[in-house]
Amino acid sequence: MKSAEIRQAFLDYFARQGHAVVASSSLVPENDPTLLFTNAGMNQFKDVFLGRDKRDYSRATSSQRCVRAGGKHNDLENVGYTARHHTFFEMLGNFSFGDYFKRDAIRFAWEFLTGELGLPPEKLWVTVHVSDDEAADIWLKEMGVSADRFSRLDEDNFWQMGDTGPCGPSSEIFYDHGVDVPGGPPGSEDGELDRYIEIWNLVFMQYDRQDDGELKPLPKPSVDTGMGLERIAAVQQGVHSNYEIDLFQALLQAAARATGRDDLENKSLRVIADHIRSASFLITDGVVPSNEGRGYVLRRIIRRALRHGHQLGQEKPFFHTLVAALVEQMGDAYPELRREQARVEKALLAEEEQFGRTLAAGMKVLEAAMADLQGDELPGRVVFALYDTHGFPPDLTADVARERGLSVDMDGFDQEMQAQRERARGAGAFANDYSDRLNIEAVTDFSGYEKHQDQAEVEGLYRDGVAVDSLAAGETGMVLLKRTPFYAESGGQVGDRGVLAGGTGADAIRFNVEDTRKRGQAHIHVGTVSTGTLKVGDKVDAYVDVERRRAIMRHHSATHLLHAALRRVLGDHVQQKGSLVAPDYLRFDFAHGEALSAEQREEIETLVNRQILENAAVTTELMDMEAAKDAGAVALFGEKYDSEVRVLTMGRDGFSKELCGGTHVQRTGDIGLFKITLETSAAAGVRRIEAVTGEYALARVRHQEQALGEIAATLRSGPEQAAERVGAQTRRVRELEKEVERLKQKLASGAGGDLTADARDVQGVKVLATRVDGADAKTLRVTMDKVKDKLGSGVILLAAAEGDKVSLVAGVTKDLTDRVRAGDLMKHVAGQVGGKGGGRPDMAQGGGSDAAALPAALESAYRWVAEQL
Repeated sequence: MKSAEIRQAFLDYFARQGHAVVASSSLVPENDPTLLFTNAGMNQFKDVFLGRDKRDYSRATSSQRCVRAGGKHNDLENVGYTARHHTFFEMLGNFSFGDYFKRDAIRFAWEFLTGELGLPPEKLWVTVHVSDDEAADIWLKEMGVSADRFSRLDEDNFWQMGDTGPCGPSSEIFYDHGVDVPGGPPGSEDGELDRYIEIWNLVFMQYDRQDDGELKPLPKPSVDTGMGLERIAAVQQGVHSNYEIDLFQALLQAAARATGRDDLENKSLRVIADHIRSASFLITDGVVPSNEGRGYVLRRIIRRALRHGHQLGQEKPFFHTLVAALVEQMGDAYPELRREQARVEKALLAEEEQFGRTLAAGMKVLEAAMADLQGDELPGRVVFALYDTHGFPPDLTADVARERGLSVDMDGFDQEMQAQRERARGAGAFANDYSDRLNIEAVTDFSGYEKHQDQAEVEGLYRDGVAVDSLAAGETGMVLLKRTPFYAESGGQVGDRGVLAGGTGADAIRFNVEDTRKRGQAHIHVGTVSTGTLKVGDKVDAYVDVERRRAIMRHHSATHLLHAALRRVLGDHVQQKGSLVAPDYLRFDFAHGEALSAEQREEIETLVNRQILENAAVTTELMDMEAAKDAGAVALFGEKYDSEVRVLTMGRDGFSKELCGGTHVQRTGDIGLFKITLETSAAAGVRRIEAVTGEYALARVRHQEQALGEIAATLRSGPEQAAERVGAQTRRVRELEKEVERLKQKLASGAGGDLTADARDVQGVKVLATRVDGADAKTLRVTMDKVKDKLGSGVILLAAAEGDKVSLVAGVTKDLTDRVRAGDLMKHVAGQVGGKGGGRPDMAQGGGSDAAALPAALESAYRWVAEQL
């Protein structure tokens, strides 16, 4: 069976068993800051397992796209060199949320493998946890698995989400590749070798691990399973390596054509074939190459593929051409990949072109680092900075350094890399303590669309993530209300602030709400008790900070108008890539490949303000998702929607129509004024706009008027002429800078000729050690070259001092480097002026901080040269 056929057979089988077929979620985890990338099929159901989210189905199946290339699960360095490591893979899974448990999960797995796929039972090996007698009995007595192909394992067969929280035993199914492959059964001394390969893992979530380690039975035990599509495809197709399956063979052939190679076993081709999958799907899911976070991992993946392409001799852009082959293989299963093909190709081509520029830019940085080097070893932090910031390969850095007679501190580089990995691992891991994440099943009745204050009952109190009966004055904690007007942070809109008040007189209670957050479908009020004692069951009045809420609403509604204006001016390719709606400004990230022109920015601003002047009513309507899509509503990036959604329409003739659960103004005129304050790059292929509305926009305009007035006064002109005057001043400064540079060059040229007259004869060799006043490091190097040309043969040491700082450059003509080395001369002199230096035999640089010692140091150069000769 081909990979696509196995995928479909899996989904069809579980659909027949009553499972809802759920589409793969994005590789960017939704509302889950604990994960760098989606790395397992259960990720999109995590809140369901934790009891924070409810679905209209109790059993599900999916084929989930996953990436493991950063954070806790990072296989990047192994990819291409082993048979089964990948940055991108597909996880087939079936899930039960308090529905069926071990018996059905085991039966489904065995029936699918031996029935649907026709695998011989004698080729399968099953493991369970040592404590799981129930699972063992099902496998041995009901499924008829041979005791000779069954084993009990300890820690390898117990799964847990974190140090606390849901956990339970697991059962794994292995495929035996045969006696010709080295290795022993699972749990044996040779169990990690390649004969027995795990193909399916069944996790039985039946406990809730407490802080003290106690395992409490879950009220609704659940099932989470995962089977790698690539691994089961290798089994079905009778091959040992995942790279030999049909899907990878097609990609390897495309990579071979693009690089001019024909050896499909080549490890570099394997890297390229693997990386085109992860890079393309990450871009499809909204990640863009950058130097931080997910974008940094994506850039590493792309550049690793490009470096392997260079190793194969392909220096022209090629990687983006492989997207078509990937779409042919996986576009039917993932239609979003086919839809985004052109954008993915464009983004990859831009990265390839930038990588070419990176090589040139990296060389400039490296040259500067070597010029300022005090010593003959390039520090590991410099090598890492070149790699981490500029994408400059460390092996290339080492090659360049060797050509210059320098060594490289690779141990230091490795230490920096390890520290970076630890940072990434920490950022990508699940939170260890789930108690502070509040496992709340409650559903808060949100009344904030209609009102800013409401009466409510305290349903729960929490301190340090633990439920308590009361919070006393001065204590910080979290409050759960049955009903609240407070909006909880989501969809980019920040949470409300305000006050919870109850009681009277001496029994008065006041809780200052500093933030409102979501936990599942519950709104949690975070803050501090200022007076009284707040108890579970208390009746309180909830007051939202009205002025702050109104400012937030103005910015949120303006964000929708901005989005619609961007699509009208720039095109329908504009997609939201993130937003922040705060009381004092809005931030909106969107997919677009180039900076906005002044004309486009003005047109967008005008369109938004025109809709504000229309003062059209803002309407909301509840409808099901399909109806909303049919109505043309746009879904916002990062928002999580229920089956029934709120469709927000604003502006004349439905200027903006989007799905949104946030709070908004009643009429567009309530926004007042819209003013863009910033338009910049957020990442490659993503632009960012920041803007202000209402009183903040008015304050912005006033501030700009004041600044312009001060500039005009300084230039002794009116505000209307200020721009012209500034332009004239700038042009004059540039002309003067160019003149200064010409004079420096002239000084260096003249000094080069004049200085040779001061050269001394030292045992038949011309030696010059002198200072060039007013010169910087660049001028010293130019002067050095002039003196060398003039002398023809000799040893030169030039110095310049500014305050206490000393700059030094030494040079030795090629005919003398076997007797006198510039780097050694530099070390001798630099040490005397309180500094360091080094370099090649023919040229070296250095410096110091003791200008008073310079005359004696220069004079000592003649004696030092005499000793060398």
